This record gives sequence, C-alpha cells and structure tokens, in this order.
Amino acid sequence: MSAGLALKEGTAMGVPAFRRLWGAGLISDAGDWLVFIALPLMVLQLTGSAVGTSLAFLLELLPPVLLAPVVARVADRLPHRRVMLVAMLAQAVTLLPLLTVHDRSDLHVVYGVIVAQAVFAAFFEPAKSSLLPTLVGPERVTSANALVGLNNNVGRIIGGPLGGVLLAMGGLSVVALADIGTYLIAAALVLSLPRQEAAPAERLSLTRQEGTPAPLLGLPRQKAAPAPAPAPRRQGGETGGILGALADPATRALIVVDVVASIAQGLFVVLFVFFVTDVINGTAADVGLLRGVQAVGAILAGTVLGVLGARLNLLRLTLAGVVTFTVVTAITWNLSFVTHSVPVYAVLFAAMGVPAVFMGAGLTSLIQRAAAGARRGSAFAALGLGQAVGQAIGLLAAGLLHDSVGTLPLLEVQAGAYAAAAVLAVVLLPRATRPAGG
Repeated sequence: MSAGLALKEGTAMGVPAFRRLWGAGLISDAGDWLVFIALPLMVLQLTGSAVGTSLAFLLELLPPVLLAPVVARVADRLPHRRVMLVAMLAQAVTLLPLLTVHDRSDLHVVYGVIVAQAVFAAFFEPAKSSLLPTLVGPERVTSANALVGLNNNVGRIIGGPLGGVLLAMGGLSVVALADIGTYLIAAALVLSLPRQEAAPAERLSLTRQEGTPAPLLGLPRQKAAPAPAPAPRRQGGETGGILGALADPATRALIVVDVVASIAQGLFVVLFVFFVTDVINGTAADVGLLRGVQAVGAILAGTVLGVLGARLNLLRLTLAGVVTFTVVTAITWNLSFVTHSVPVYAVLFAAMGVPAVFMGAGLTSLIQRAAAGARRGSAFAALGLGQAVGQAIGLLAAGLLHDSVGTLPLLEVQAGAYAAAAVLAVVLLPRATRPAGG
C-alpha cells in the first residue's frame, strides 16, 4: 500500500460525506466569527459600557444550561442530519432582526438575536458531534474531530478580521446578510449528506448492551450478548438524558475535567485583554495580534491530527494536551516578571494552540467512544451544560474580583484551574477509559 493511500485511509478526509460536512463547517464557522466579532462591538458602541458587553457573553451561555434536557432528548431521538439542518436554517432566520438595528433603543434586538443564536447552536453542536462517528467510523473519529476544530481556527482567521471590516464599512446589516449567506450555503452541503435510516434512539447499539461497556481506546468490540446483571461501573449508565450521561462513570469523568477547564477559559476571556494592556503594557494592536496567533498553533496541530489521528492513542493524546497546556499557560503568565516583549508572547500564545487542539479533540473523541450511538446526544448536551456553567463561573469571578484582586493574581488562579483539570484528567481518565474488569 502506498504512503499516500495509507494516509488517505487514516484521515477523515478520505470519506466524501465528511468532506462535504467539513466544507459546511468551514463556511459556517467563518460566518459565526463575523457575528462573534461584530455583535460585542455593536453592543459596546450602543451602550459605551463594558458591563453591556459582558452581559452579551453571559446571555450566550444561558441556552446550553436551560435547554440541556430538551437538547439531550432531541439529539437522542431525531436524526442528527435533520437537527443540524433545522438549527442552521433557524440561525439564518433569526439574524434578520439585525437589519432593523440602528441606535441604542434597538439594543434589546441585539440581545434577543444573541440568545436565539445560542439556542439553536445548543442543538446543532451535540447533533454534529454525535453524527461524526457514524459518518467516518470509529477509527477516523479523532481525525474528524481535529479537522472540525481546524475549521474554527481557520474561520477565526477569515471571519474575525472580516467581521470588523464589514461592521466599519457597511454596518451591522451587511454583517448579518453575509452570515445568513454562509448559513444557507452550509445548510445546502449538510442536506447532501447521507440520510440516517432511523432516529438514533431506535437503533440497537452493539457497544452498550447491558453489562457490555463501550471500549474507549480502540480495544476489540465484543459481540452483543445479554449479561445476567449490569457491570458495577455501568450503574446508572443506561438511564437516558442528562442524568444518564452524568451517571455513567466514563462520560462523567470526561465532563468533570472539561468543566474545570471551562472555568479557566471563562477567566481567560475577561483577563486576557487586561494582561496585554496592563501587565505587559501592550497596545490594542497587540491584543489583536496575540489573540490571533493562537490560531496558528491550533491550525498546525489540527492539520497533523487530521492526517495522523487514527494512529494515535486517545488517552495519551488527551493527557499530553491538558498537561502541556497547563505548563505553557503557567509559563506565559509568570514570564511577565522577566520580560514584556510582545514577540516572546506571540510565540507562547501560538504554542498554546497545539496542546489546546490535542486536549479538545481528545476529550471529544473519548466522549464519542464512551457514549452509545443512541445516547451520544445526551452526552454532548451534558458536556455543553458543563462547559456553559464552567465558563459562566469564570466570567463572573473575573468580573467581580478583578478590581480588588488584580489581573496577575487572577491569572495565577486561572493557571491553577487548568492544573486542577490536568490532575483530574491524570487520575480519572485512565480509570474511566479502562474496560470493566480490566
């Protein structure tokens, strides 16, 4: 077998349907970044208040929390392709009210659109993550997750700057129309994906029969056979919905690690600008530079994982990602005692992107393997709930404590939160990913 053919067989890009889904994701992610940049800027212009901008971010976190039980039920019972299509078309429609925004009196419209977008994204993301293993097969799922993550970073590079330019040149209406166009194109590509024969909940999963745990590390799958009694570690794991995902030891461990990491991410969102402007005395241009270079390492890592993902051990990949990310984060904040050189921090922030992709793709792949096809939507709904709660805790803590505690002490706490996530990952994940009785 030639090297080129071997690489093609190891990457999700070897699956035609995934290539169409990947193209849809790239287009829609670029559109999402148009609005992600433009809406907070518009809120700041209309209110002149950082509080108003913070409210915009917090509103975006509410739907994954409040709708988690509904999202789990929908993602488990309806075909994932259909859920994605409806969500994307609904997101396109709910952007239309932005065409009516002109002054401060229309601020409620902007907030309403932010909430509506988050509502349908809460349904879209679990459906997409649940569809991937079915689309590409378990051996290519890590490659698929890495390539999907690559989309977000490429979309950031394309859509982020373009969103600011379109807002400055044509206003919010132009941004909204551009994003609507990306949703419609992406929806057409998703429509071309193969139809699922039945809703996921109606299909019998061979990997999660009673008493038969789903292997997480590519171990041979057992044929389905009724067992006299459930294995101890499966206690509560067969319950559906959010509670079922949290009762399952494998998915619970993964979600706990992600929640703690999300607290750190919430702190970062608020404190990053203060670190650049107040701690290392950078300019507004430096803020944009350092935020943007994070995508460089992420794109490199996503490309490598997209090609080699099938050959890597998922558990080791995930642990390497979370531990390395923690170390680089701690070095970055504490290096400010030594130097304020922006080029040095550009290298460090670019380097952060590599372990971030390893950690994200690894955790997502482990959840996809841990959860049965019929309950995978619930697992990702629970993950979205945990991520939203974690980020909200971080956002609120940073906002409330910054003035009294200061930027650098809070960033040390942020690095400590990642360290806690790393310790939890090292302790919990090997146990959670070990087959019962192994």
